[in-house]
Amino acid sequence: MKSIACGGTISEDGELLLDEPLPQNQPSRVQIVILFPESPESADLTPVHWNKIVANNPSFAFLHDPEEDIYTLEDGIAVSYEG
Repeated sequence: MKSIACGGTISEDGELLLDEPLPQNQPSRVQIVILFPESPESADLTPVHWNKIVANNPSFAFLHDPEEDIYTLEDGIAVSYEG
């Protein structure tokens, strides 16, 4: 399955309102995983805040190990997204 990440809000009626349109132009069935904030304070965090939190999380410290640096800009192909 293809996956995309998109923010949204759940209305008082229980409807999911996405922050931006999906890049799919035809009707299709989807599976949705909804992540709820653990506290009211975390509900207001922007993607920039989340990136800072993850960047400083000790769980990801192993990524600073030079042995984990296995890819270069020459690996793979460039991808452009026109969404």
